[in-house]
Amino acid sequence: MDADEDDFPEWVDRVKANVAGEVRRRRKEMGWSAQDLADRCEELGHPIPRNVIANMESGRRAVLPLVDVIVLAAALETYPAHLIFPVGYVEETQELPFQPLVPTWDALRRFTGEEEVIDNDAGLVPSFEYHASLVRTALAALEEEEHARFAAKQATSRAQREEAERKRTTYADQAISAKYTLRHLRRELREDGAVPPDLPPALGDVDPPETDPTPEERL
Repeated sequence: MDADEDDFPEWVDRVKANVAGEVRRRRKEMGWSAQDLADRCEELGHPIPRNVIANMESGRRAVLPLVDVIVLAAALETYPAHLIFPVGYVEETQELPFQPLVPTWDALRRFTGEEEVIDNDAGLVPSFEYHASLVRTALAALEEEEHARFAAKQATSRAQREEAERKRTTYADQAISAKYTLRHLRRELREDGAVPPDLPPALGDVDPPETDPTPEERL
């Protein structure tokens, strides 16, 4: 067997060791026994027996299913990516077989999409991130508009009232602009065959009202 073939299981073992070490560290940090962690996984709907957890932490477990990583992360109140790339506890790691060690922080940022990679196709993730940003902007503008409206009612002078009204108008325009952009973004997502994220009640007017289907559409 040549050297390259020997490298592959080393990468697999390194990934499993990262997860095992971080699960053990996080479990002890929370003051839990392996049985406590097993009980919590069962509560989450995906049982992982205590002996399986013990074998994983000691490196005796041969496989590490992705579903286990997801549930272990939820049980330990952290993110799956943080189990795979334990920033601050593992200085360097491998991202793929046959690749050199890189700083764990860099590997995590590429894994989560915070750092772009060559010829990266992030799919609809940027659109959903933009959607979340627009929602935050619209909600913040609506809240500030309400504050300004209240300030205008409570104003004791003409100058104060005019200033409050000016702010209210500015925030109202910001909310309208964000909602307008949201409406078009959600339309584009639907045209791509995706389901846009749910909107909070305060932005219920972003989507146009559904129209009743025509007789031809019902067929």
